[in-house]
Amino acid sequence: MIIVIGYFGILFIHAELNNRLYMKSILDNSNGNSGLPRPIRTFVRREGRMTVAQQRAFIEYWGRFGVEADDRLLDLDKVFGRSTSGVLEIGFGNGESLAAMASAHPDVNYLGIEAHRPGVGHLLLRVARLQLTNLRVMCADAVEVLEKQLPDACLDRIQIFFPDPWPKTRHHKRRLIQPRNVGLLARKLKPFGQLHLATDWEDYALSMLDILSATPELVNTVSGNGFAPRPAWRPITRFEQRGLRFGHVIRDLLFARR
Repeated sequence: MIIVIGYFGILFIHAELNNRLYMKSILDNSNGNSGLPRPIRTFVRREGRMTVAQQRAFIEYWGRFGVEADDRLLDLDKVFGRSTSGVLEIGFGNGESLAAMASAHPDVNYLGIEAHRPGVGHLLLRVARLQLTNLRVMCADAVEVLEKQLPDACLDRIQIFFPDPWPKTRHHKRRLIQPRNVGLLARKLKPFGQLHLATDWEDYALSMLDILSATPELVNTVSGNGFAPRPAWRPITRFEQRGLRFGHVIRDLLFARR
């Protein structure tokens, strides 16, 4: 079979290739790459379809409870309209435990960051239903928010409950709790502010303990084996319940900023 491509066909192919390359460059720049190596993400968007209710939540409630992810430094007093203790939760999943904490402690401001939109939509619905005025939500990469938008020494507590353990050795570089990230987290805490982690993955718990113990800005608030009992104010999460069903041991870590 012989395929003949005329002059105009060649022009069309050339134009189509240029268009695809142009669109790729736009997408790369919109992702913050600009020709630079892609950063290692601590998450993968494995989200399913958003429900109609979750989509409606973004339309109806994002303007009230959502905080945009961009390059502007956040003034948390202005975000919440008041000055009080502030807690950041990274990776809140469907947000049920975060909403429960905000409901139980109306005198505390809670900011939640989650990369997966269905979970954000679920929490927006919950916040609206409970009429929580002390909770705001971001749909973003938490590391980028820490780097670009949160001032140093602005938080009383940072909590990260059951982050993705990335169990395969070759994926450990994707774990959120890495020395660089922990140093970044420590900088965002006020003096004596608390970093609270929890996991049901044994080797990740030991890695967390080693990394936090080696961070000079932090000190463990408990003695013994270094792990803390679950505080009464931390609700049991959905991931925790699943881990318990599999017989996993839950480990809490409570460190404070020096």
